[in-house]
Amino acid sequence: MRAVQLVEPTVVRLVDIPVPEIGPDDVLLRVAAAGVCHSDLHVMHNPDRIFARPVTLGHEVTGSVADVGSGVRGWAVGDSAIVHLCWSCGQCRNCLAGADNVCLRGGRRAQPPAPGLGPDGGMAEYMRVPARFLVGIDGLDPVVSAPLADAAMTAYHAIRNSGHALAPGNTAVVIGVGGLGHCALQILRATTATRIIAVDVDAGKLADAVNHGAHETVSAASDTVAAILDLTDGIGAQAVFDFVGNDATLRTAAAGVAPNGVVQVAGLAGGRVPIAAAPRDGVGWPWGASLRMSYGGTRTDLVACVALARDGHLRVDCERFALADALEAFDRLEAGGVRGRAVLVP
Repeated sequence: MRAVQLVEPTVVRLVDIPVPEIGPDDVLLRVAAAGVCHSDLHVMHNPDRIFARPVTLGHEVTGSVADVGSGVRGWAVGDSAIVHLCWSCGQCRNCLAGADNVCLRGGRRAQPPAPGLGPDGGMAEYMRVPARFLVGIDGLDPVVSAPLADAAMTAYHAIRNSGHALAPGNTAVVIGVGGLGHCALQILRATTATRIIAVDVDAGKLADAVNHGAHETVSAASDTVAAILDLTDGIGAQAVFDFVGNDATLRTAAAGVAPNGVVQVAGLAGGRVPIAAAPRDGVGWPWGASLRMSYGGTRTDLVACVALARDGHLRVDCERFALADALEAFDRLEAGGVRGRAVLVP
């Protein structure tokens, strides 16, 4: 079969490899689609990312069951499914409490293995998946559903953990209307009565943001903080979701969050949050505000995203690429030229 692999640090190629063998608790998934994420770019450009062998990329994956292991129950050939991102142990106290995205098997890192980031992922024609990490998606388009596994689930998890700040009459700011951000707008609109402000540098993405549920838009090319404060009577937003995570967006988040508000950082652009341990004077990080970074989401979050999609409340904007055009998709994503999510279709 064909697969997109990291064959050595910073080198990604389309290669021919054997179809994976499955064990008794696995299924063989015939891949229908695999989303392209900024995490894939991080892997590509990190010279220190060394695996013991070439690794097939891709952690947003849908497909149909092609074969089942002898110990698998509840799945049959032909079933349509999406792959959960977090391959957790299922036994530690975090997993047993439903927080499988912070599985303690990984120690303080608390990040469970993920397909495409250790185990082979789904940028291929077939994929081996432990059956317990599948969620059914019968009735949904598998191509537009693939990004539910990360772009939607990560946004949903951040929003779910900000429920205390999303009361009716409050304001939420979404920074970055890309793959995750445009999902966050829809999830906020479907699950809360919060006023939503979208922030982006791209005028086209801001226009899309209105269609995805934003009540107001702010260009990041202007004085973003002043605009947010003007729209919130000088107080700031009770919740800020930063799906970029660079120095500029984190400065905006810190200066635009309300007292007792929450900043949720899901972007991984390497920025730093400007918080000083000093008396507050109404500028910068306010009293009572909290900061949270979260990894992916739980299996329950993924199930919720599938339900929102099935009910028509969540639809991922996708640009389709053939598997052979994976490197073009990566280049387009890195250049900021993808609206929504790039998806590879074998």
